[in-house]
Amino acid sequence: MYQALRISRSEFVPVRNLSYHVRMWGEPAPARPPLVLLHGWMDVAASWQFVVDALAESRWILAPDWRGFGLTAGGNVDNYWMPDYLADLDWLLDHYAGDAPVDLVGHSMGGNVAMQYAGVRPQRIRRLVNLEGFGMPAFEPEQAPARYAKWIDEQKRLHRGEMALASYSAVDGVARRLMKTNPRLSPDKADWLAAHWSAPRPHADGSDRWEILGDPAHKIINAHIFRCDEMLALYAAIAAPVLAVEASDDSLSQWWKGRYTLAEYHERLKKVPDARIARVEDAGHMLHHDQPARVASLIENFLLG
Repeated sequence: MYQALRISRSEFVPVRNLSYHVRMWGEPAPARPPLVLLHGWMDVAASWQFVVDALAESRWILAPDWRGFGLTAGGNVDNYWMPDYLADLDWLLDHYAGDAPVDLVGHSMGGNVAMQYAGVRPQRIRRLVNLEGFGMPAFEPEQAPARYAKWIDEQKRLHRGEMALASYSAVDGVARRLMKTNPRLSPDKADWLAAHWSAPRPHADGSDRWEILGDPAHKIINAHIFRCDEMLALYAAIAAPVLAVEASDDSLSQWWKGRYTLAEYHERLKKVPDARIARVEDAGHMLHHDQPARVASLIENFLLG
């Protein structure tokens, strides 16, 4: 199994009636802002371990488990909303950084949260790295009726138990699932991730099965259509320099089949006052697993620049 070079510690912080789990590495340094790492959808804070280990310098790093992921409970809700992540992050930064700006890195959903938050609270971000947080394809208002209907239908499916996540008889089953999803993931890293990405829980037959530490309610679509004009207004309000990092595999072409492309994403990034783009070769969407040394170098060089 992968052996972590920098050992993390955990603490729980009260955030909006939730007990938020935050994983930390290093110690606070008065002259240096904290580095805050935001994980993606169906991921956990421990997922950053490989990048943390690859950083050249030690620094104070904070990585929360988003609500309903990892060791942070979801609060018994049956769907999740993007604005909640923005407010949760604001509470966490109040706790750890006060009024001081932080360096912010987000992957995928975490990258989208980071970009939106940087537009809402521009004074709180010193520098921002967005790893494959592309946003969504543009939607038309005429799509709203069907969107609301689908949102309601998916909630009913969730309550009928039809959206439950798969469970596994042993943790190595979780590791195999991770490697199937990401063929570049080595067995030692998959074994390490599986132990943090899942936990054994008792089932009705008396056996323990390993379950993913993610609330299936996250699978329900957002009720509101994605507003590209709103996103662009948030981008335009960002004051921090932004490094947008993308993987060579081009996730957008795989996900959206031409409905949303890298060229469109690059056009949106032009709204950010100070944005640059970097690319990681031989990597897919989980580029922080595929090429942690390269990702760590990009982050570190940008934050020091």
